[in-house]
Amino acid sequence: MQAVGGTLGIVSKGIGFFKRQPRDWKVTVARSSMARFVYQIVFPYQSVYTVALGATATQLGIVNSAGMGVAGLLSPLVGWLIDRIGIKTIYLVGIGFLIISYLTYGIASSWTIIIIAMAAYWLGETISGHGCATVCGNSLASEDRATGMTICETLAAGLLGIVGPILGAVLVTAFGGVNVGGIRPLFFVALAGTIITFLFLYYQLSNRVWVKPSEFQFNFFKDIAQVLSQGHHLKRWLVIVSVGSLPLGMVFPFSQVFAYEIKGADQYTLGFMVTGCALTSLLLGIPMGRLADKIGRKRVLYIALPLFWSSNILLIWAPGPGFLVAAGFLQGFFYICATVAGAMSFELVPADQMGRWIGLMRFCRLLLACVTAFIGGVIWDTFGPQYVFLTVMGLDVLIRLPLLIGMPETLKMHQFTKLQQADVES
Repeated sequence: MQAVGGTLGIVSKGIGFFKRQPRDWKVTVARSSMARFVYQIVFPYQSVYTVALGATATQLGIVNSAGMGVAGLLSPLVGWLIDRIGIKTIYLVGIGFLIISYLTYGIASSWTIIIIAMAAYWLGETISGHGCATVCGNSLASEDRATGMTICETLAAGLLGIVGPILGAVLVTAFGGVNVGGIRPLFFVALAGTIITFLFLYYQLSNRVWVKPSEFQFNFFKDIAQVLSQGHHLKRWLVIVSVGSLPLGMVFPFSQVFAYEIKGADQYTLGFMVTGCALTSLLLGIPMGRLADKIGRKRVLYIALPLFWSSNILLIWAPGPGFLVAAGFLQGFFYICATVAGAMSFELVPADQMGRWIGLMRFCRLLLACVTAFIGGVIWDTFGPQYVFLTVMGLDVLIRLPLLIGMPETLKMHQFTKLQQADVES
């Protein structure tokens, strides 16, 4: 009876949590979940598809570098526009680029065409993700922020993220295996799903603006500089999040190719690696988000970061498919770290600067990832595949971790600010 009562209590708290959140946050959770679902269908085979079209590891790095570079350069402008004209239009433009990306992937006849597809993907992912992050950062209260973000991550990367790779593996098998012909149809499935999310957002999302019209200056460079002048730790945090995003260019694009070419993984192993990654978010995302809202963001990062590092070691060493799947499971801690770090990011600036701040972070993250994605391909072809993953882990240990130790705990900062505001109001 006590167990039943405890379960009902958890369900009741969960329902209460959702009821008190704004509608726009619920809309973005639904859209993000669907977007991650369709991406998880193609992700296990995306880099393998590019290599099958004739790309070397270095050229694979170039493909990812080009996409992230273009997206990174435009990120500050996107953030500025979100703060000035609102979320909805920018968000829909981002999803439009994703539609272009999946269509281009589907019709590509050589790896050079994939450069266009990847550039469109990173533009779409960055712009739509920027809109999603701004809604999330400005809609959730500080005591709910990490929980809300991990709920979104659990639904998107967890629950639907498990189904996506399994469906992808079944489709690849049905269409002829891990080759160009067997993988190509997945992109048309992703295209159809992305069009659905575009229509959903068009009809359901408001176009909220957090900056008052009287405060509009329309001075891009002055507005960007204003953000950095507001906080003492923002420049340090830009380095932390940039180094923390290196796996986007140096781990995830190469891990599936490593498993396929070096470890001999088949389509089901590739799919289950991504499923294992999603399972981490499903099982541990919300508990670790709640923990971050109680004991602080930094302490949870100290727990989760070493678990992600261990995924690289296990991937390199893995003697069989089961160990590759386990490595995929541990890779899921990257998304938990990113979500908790995201909560810290949102607590460093006020709501009316959120779009520009997220744009600055994405600018720094994607430009660094752009360079290192190319370097990752060179390291693969020159020194050996395993050194790509070891390099990322080394940079994390030597740069990100020491800088993180020097950051203040933003949960306490936010709570202190709220108390000060309450004192002023009283």
